[in-house]
Amino acid sequence: MRVLHIGKFYPPYAGGIERSSADLCAALATRAVDVAMLAHAAPGEHMRNYASDGVRVTLAACHGQLLYAPISPALPLLLNRLINEHQPDLLHLHMPNVSAFWTLLSPAARRLPWVVHWHADVPLDVRRAGVRAMYRLYRPFEQALLRRARAVIATSAAYRDSSAALAPWRGKTTVIPLGLGDAGAAANDTFANVESAASHAIQGDRLWPGTDGASLRVLAVGRLSYYKGFDVLLRAIAQVPQANLLLIGSGECEAQLKALARELDIEARVRFAGHIDDATLAQAYAQAQLFCLSSIERTEAFGMVLLEAMRARLPVVASAIAGSGVGYVVADGVSGILVPPGDANALAGALARMASDEDLRARLGTGGAQRWREEFTLDRCADRVLALYRSIVPEAAYRAAAARQG
Repeated sequence: MRVLHIGKFYPPYAGGIERSSADLCAALATRAVDVAMLAHAAPGEHMRNYASDGVRVTLAACHGQLLYAPISPALPLLLNRLINEHQPDLLHLHMPNVSAFWTLLSPAARRLPWVVHWHADVPLDVRRAGVRAMYRLYRPFEQALLRRARAVIATSAAYRDSSAALAPWRGKTTVIPLGLGDAGAAANDTFANVESAASHAIQGDRLWPGTDGASLRVLAVGRLSYYKGFDVLLRAIAQVPQANLLLIGSGECEAQLKALARELDIEARVRFAGHIDDATLAQAYAQAQLFCLSSIERTEAFGMVLLEAMRARLPVVASAIAGSGVGYVVADGVSGILVPPGDANALAGALARMASDEDLRARLGTGGAQRWREEFTLDRCADRVLALYRSIVPEAAYRAAAARQG
């Protein structure tokens, strides 16, 4: 079977959708699927063609973004060229992505069945009024895309059921949670010995703020945007003097968050690490004692970082965001503790509870690792997606097509 994926960006461009899309493509390639990906290069970068993990990747030149939408005049031309060259049996469209709308205008694309992967709604509660205004123009194309799709993938039942955009199409929407691959043998050995690894590393490169071995090492990872609720997390940390925070990520709220840390007089207990490489990120997960996701809005549709934490046997404190998949990923009392979004006092109470109860941390960390293995592995996700493909494109049909082309 040949499949052409159409995404917004692609690694090394940072983002949960980008990471999960790339991992899925690579996993499908190991299942005898001939996979190609068309996405945008990072803003300001030229077109690129290369192979990665068995996936043919084409990145269209991107000349910037307008309200988060990549500006890429070359993408529709590349779409038609790749359909002609790759001869896909179906298209897999990762949304939200304005450039996916070009499929509606392409006769070659319209001859193929489509799977729409609904990672998230367009966030209408963002602070940029322009996004809300532009959605009036965006919505008819979005709905036309969903109407034309043979199948839609939602990442959780909660997000599917709360999405106004998906409401007319729930009958053809399948829930397939995102998945995360194994960290590898070496990383697993590290994760299985979190406490000893942490004690050794903290005395070395000083990745974490402070050196007090009695302090709770709290890890948070994500773009420094308002919906991530990192200001709420800082206010909670201020109430839990035994907690130190390592905050990994960069973004438009960095200056405000650093100013808030100064105002709260917690600079000595908070480290803003910015963007780090994968090896250092793995080390951070291995050293942490607790992971926190403090997001405050449905813009946090799933939370891939939660899977990374669960794989690393870390207990989790997360926001119980109505209509988001976070409350499904984190099973309250099994793999973590859920608190009301935006409530710094409740978050501080959960952090203090975790700091004082090592047995609770161990139990929730073990529960999280088990839940990841049973429900959220990359293999499980890829198998479900492949089964969906085969329900749309019968095996006999794509074997006949392959024989004609061969």
